[in-house]
Amino acid sequence: MRRVGGPAFALLALLCAPALAAAITDDRGRALELERAPQRIITLAPHLAEIAFAVGAGARLVGVSSYSDYPDEASRIPVVANNGRLDLERILRLRPDLALAWMSGNPTLEIERLERRGIPVFATEARRLADIPRVLRLVGSVVGADAQAARTAHDAEARIESLAVRYQQRPRLRVFVEVWHQPLMTVNGAHLISDVVRLCGGQNVFADAPMLTPSVSREALLAARPQVVIMSSGLGTESEQNERWRASAGALPAVRAGALYAIDPGLLHRQGPRLLDAAQMLCDKLELARKSAGIVR
Repeated sequence: MRRVGGPAFALLALLCAPALAAAITDDRGRALELERAPQRIITLAPHLAEIAFAVGAGARLVGVSSYSDYPDEASRIPVVANNGRLDLERILRLRPDLALAWMSGNPTLEIERLERRGIPVFATEARRLADIPRVLRLVGSVVGADAQAARTAHDAEARIESLAVRYQQRPRLRVFVEVWHQPLMTVNGAHLISDVVRLCGGQNVFADAPMLTPSVSREALLAARPQVVIMSSGLGTESEQNERWRASAGALPAVRAGALYAIDPGLLHRQGPRLLDAAQMLCDKLELARKSAGIVR
């Protein structure tokens, strides 16, 4: 079979790419207007690679960020960003016609470096679960994949609604979410993970913290008295994480009750559609804690 490729094929793909109907505004409030659907896309955070694949644009990715490991195809794409820092030389060699950026994860100065080089940037941010389907639709629009994005977003909305109906009115539990172990860090009420906790009938014990991801002292944690600890630092096996908590915070109600549950940070910490898998897990864990404690309604 003759292999089709090369500059002629690339030109044909560009000419056949659908024109985008109108300017699309990103979460920075910047309106982006492209003449054609982009054919060479880079993503600057792992969840953005997942979203690109989810809306049907994965085959057009030419660069991703480190830790972009889902789906498997993403791990075979050249890495152009690491922990928010961009490899500008490599990016320019790849000649992208669109960069998908993460507002709170990519420094503004780095995004501006791309824009000064003429690379269009579209930045998004999810702070509530409802933002997941919204961002799916936004990205679908800017890459010219509206139909697939609409289907994926609809499925996400249906899953969120199903979880809300089942869990949102369950008896409240006081929850601590560990996002890092040393220093001990969590999330406040403005963080997306906190919205997952609310959906599952939980109350984030550090919802009122002024910072999005605050460090927490042992004294503050003991005073907060969480009934459940969600371990998502990813350090060690679940049994190893349990042992660390029993050794360091044995006086906590959650530790005494054995309500220590691990959730993969690759699911819970990313703003893509697989966050709903983590939401289902977290809801199941809180329900298990209710049953163990005899809290029924």
